[in-house]
Amino acid sequence: MKILFSPSETKTLFRKTPPLHSDSFIFPDLYKRRLEVLERYQSLLKTANEASLRSLFGLKDISLCKEWTQTPLFEAPTCKAIERYSGVAYDYLDYASLNPSSQTFLDQNVMIFSNLFGPILAQDEIPNYRVHQGASLEGFKPETFYHSFFSQAIDDWIANETLLDLRAGFYEKFYMPQKPYITMKFLKGGKVVSHFAKAYRGKVLRQIACEQPVDDAALQTIAFEHLRIVEIHRKKLKHEYVYEIID
Repeated sequence: MKILFSPSETKTLFRKTPPLHSDSFIFPDLYKRRLEVLERYQSLLKTANEASLRSLFGLKDISLCKEWTQTPLFEAPTCKAIERYSGVAYDYLDYASLNPSSQTFLDQNVMIFSNLFGPILAQDEIPNYRVHQGASLEGFKPETFYHSFFSQAIDDWIANETLLDLRAGFYEKFYMPQKPYITMKFLKGGKVVSHFAKAYRGKVLRQIACEQPVDDAALQTIAFEHLRIVEIHRKKLKHEYVYEIID
């Protein structure tokens, strides 16, 4: 099973591995393409005015922007992407507390869609950085670039495996599956939950890491904690599993 996941704007300060290099990412043949985005970002940090930086980082206070402009991107220490992110979904996933087998499953089978680095494996090593969701690099849109140059490589990575898409909707701009795929919707009292859906995506991903289903049938047998499946909507390639949150 392959799983698509969203990043988080909040990050840890882990400093575990050396700076970025050509083997930091999946798809080494596309490293030069990825560099095009990273070099644009690094150049922007050096030349942008305060308004541009606030827009790029999604911050109102310019003093808070200094953290990401002081250390050059290619000199900063790195850590696994799945350890770098620290938002709600990652808090509920709690990667550090998983056993080695579950961690390895996530490392190799989860693809995270970074607003800067594009499609990366959970085990790919990245530095601390900040790019507000949807922000452009002076008109250059990373999501459009990555969609154009990385979609075929992602198709090949997924190959014939079952695909679970746990991303927020924005990240479909980076990649749209070209084969049947599964999504999940969470309801509370019959109404769709939005922000708190991040927590349930993290919880679901944690349980999947522990049980490691190999296909759709195995996924359906998992009794997710505090969730009850109520229906499955099938529309073209998308199979949407609808869960009710239960106390």
